[in-house]
Parts: sequence; C-alpha cells; structure tokens
Amino acid sequence: MRRICLFCGASSGRSPIFNEAAAEFGRALASRGQGLVFGGGRVGLMGVAADAALAAGGDVIGVIPRALCDLEVAHTGLDDLRVVESMHERKQLMHNLSDGFVALPGGHGTLDEVFETITWAQLGYHTKPVGLLNLEGFFDPLLAMLDRSHEEGFIPPRMRELWLVEARVPALLERLENYQAPVAARWLGPGDP
Repeated sequence: MRRICLFCGASSGRSPIFNEAAAEFGRALASRGQGLVFGGGRVGLMGVAADAALAAGGDVIGVIPRALCDLEVAHTGLDDLRVVESMHERKQLMHNLSDGFVALPGGHGTLDEVFETITWAQLGYHTKPVGLLNLEGFFDPLLAMLDRSHEEGFIPPRMRELWLVEARVPALLERLENYQAPVAARWLGPGDP
C-alpha cells in the first residue's frame, strides 16, 4: 500500500488518547514508507496526524473544499494541498489517491466519509480495506448498530466482514496490509437476506 486515507475529527475530542493515536498513526505511516491522505485541515485530529507524519518525513496529501479552507483552517505546511469545489469531489479524490482507509474518532463528517467508503466497497466499486481504530471503545455503539442491522437482515454476512476493527495502530495497519476483499459476483448472493 502506497497511501492510506485517514478520516477523523476536525476537533481533538476530550480524551488525550485520541490525539496520541492520531500522532502515532501519522508517524507509523511515515516509518512504513506509506503516504497519508487526509482532509487537508491543520486543526483537530487531522492536523495532529498530518503534523506527525510530516515531522517523521512522511508524504502527506491534503484535500479540502474551497469553502472549508477557513473553517477547517487549511494546512499550509503541506507540499501537496489540493483545493476542490465540493465535499463530493473531496471524497472522490481522497478515494482515488488512496489504497486503504482508516477512521479515527470524529463526528458527522468522519462518519459520512467512512460510510460512503464502506458502501462503495459493498457495491463492488472498490476492493480497498476500510478500518476503524476503536480507541477506548469509541466505535462500540456503531459496531453494535451494524451487528443489529446484520441480525435483522439488512447487512449480508460477508458485507459485515468488510469492517476491519482494531484498538491499536500497529494491529490495524497490519490488517489493512493483509486484507483480502471478499469475492462476490453480486451484491446479494444465495442465502443472503
């Protein structure tokens, strides 16, 4: 994997573990020779991850909509900051530039980005891995909802397995590296609800 896309908060959250993990993630990518693709802001967890990757000599690409350059405070310390016109363009470009995806804690934007990415995987638009860094059980309620949706027949078994979930950066990066996409000729197969 050449580049991994990070979805995470433009806020730092309340727990210092979120900032520590974002910095660890940025450093880990740089040490592995993998580039970071992120939302292009210098604030919150995304700024922490980008700064850590840059400080460790990593390759970092930011992608930010023009309308958010001031709100998310565009990261001017990047060699490669791409300004686009819309959120849709941002997500598509981040997807095109990346070989895998990871979500750290975040809000609506983070959830939107990771859900669109996993939906594209479910529909067969890509076979790239999608992971959640489940720090301090942050994503436990979301995972419970996904399990419920699976139990109720809305998410087929092999589609629920698209989510790679780990609580530590090294373990998650290893899972992304070794990921094998499920083979499915159709979105729903025999026996799927």
